[in-house]
This record gives sequence, C-alpha cells and structure tokens, in this order.
Amino acid sequence: MKELDQLLMQTIADRKLQPAEKKALLDWMNAKSPTDAGRALARSRAFEAARAVIFNEDALSVIDWLEDVIRVLSRPAEPIQVTGPNSGRPISKAFFAPGDACPREIIRLISQARTQIDICVFTITDDRISDSIIQAHRRGVKVRIITDDEKASDLGSDVDRFETEQIPLRIDRTPAHMHHKYAIFDTQTLLTGSYNWTRAAARDNQENMITTTDGDLLREFTRHFEQLWLNLEK
Repeated sequence: MKELDQLLMQTIADRKLQPAEKKALLDWMNAKSPTDAGRALARSRAFEAARAVIFNEDALSVIDWLEDVIRVLSRPAEPIQVTGPNSGRPISKAFFAPGDACPREIIRLISQARTQIDICVFTITDDRISDSIIQAHRRGVKVRIITDDEKASDLGSDVDRFETEQIPLRIDRTPAHMHHKYAIFDTQTLLTGSYNWTRAAARDNQENMITTTDGDLLREFTRHFEQLWLNLEK
C-alpha cells in the first residue's frame, strides 16, 4: 500500500489523472492487487489521499480526480496468466502421504517463490518446511501465514519462530478451528489438500495434496485468503 500511496499522491499533485497515470495505476493494480478485497483496499487509499488535501484550495478539482481514480480502481481484474511452456493450459499434480512426496513439493515451491507466499494451514510443525519459509522471508519474499490458535500453542509448533522472524501472521481465535491447508505461490500456483505441514503427516498419515495453476481456482483461493486475513486483523 505504501507504493500505491506514493503513486496516488503523485497523480493528485495536478488534480488530474493523466493517461500515463491511469496506465500506471492499472499496471500496479494488476500486478499487486488482483483480488476484489485488494481493489477495495486500494479504493479506500484513494479516498484517504483525497481526504488529505480536500480542505485545501480547489476542492472540486480533487473530487474530479477522485472520480477518475475510482473508475480505474473499479475495473475487473485481468485473468491470472499461466507462464511457461504450458501457458494457456492449467497444470495440476497430485501427491500422497505417508512419505516425503508432499513435504518435498511444499519445500520446492517455497524455495522457488520469488515475490509472494500466502500460507493458510491448520498447523505447521515440520522444521524442514519452517526452515524453508524463514529462508524465503529472509531473501525478501513477502510471506503471510494464517493458522489456528489451539495448534499454534502445541508442542513443536513453529509459530514462535515465525513471530521471532517478524513474518506477518494471523491466528484464528474463534472457538472453532481454522482447518484449511492451502498455500498460494507468486499468485501462480495453488497448493491444497488434506495434508497438514507436520512430520507425523509425512511419516504416518494417509493424506493427499494437489498443486494447480488453474486461474479460476487461484482467484477463488486468493479472494478467500484476503478476506480471512482482513477478518483476523488484530
């Protein structure tokens, strides 16, 4: 949002939204805020920018600027594009436990992520996975984690390690469980299934996990993550 705020303040300087500025807003929105929740937050930032100068001179021109910005920020999201040799066709794979197939794939996706990892998992106790999450955070990948409150205090939970590393974290504190097990990598790959990110799941449990680049599923899970993240804000 800091990047968006800077862009908005640049565009509001002359009280007009120029064509090049419209393109810059669209490019930012499609790259950084493709979800409905993200777009709503972007629109609220535009109102904040207008509010900051609305009581200064020439208030009517600020309203004109704001109307143009809201039109841009209300445009539907562009479809998520799948890149690589199989562009245009979703790529899906299945993995099963017991065994190391699931944690190996999770670690591979985390290690290959370059910009963003959103994790929504009931419990995380497998140090191999936690180590790779921390390494991704340290190399500059934007990591966000949602997990369950009861499992966060379990013996072996790595939530304390994530907090120590200052990884953004949201914990569900309702009487019911936050029982999801999914993650989104660079807005391009979705991972979901029954598999908890624990040593026991890899060693003993009958579990399943899939990964997919399907754009429709990515949009739905991304929208859900953003809504849950905002709902659990401290």
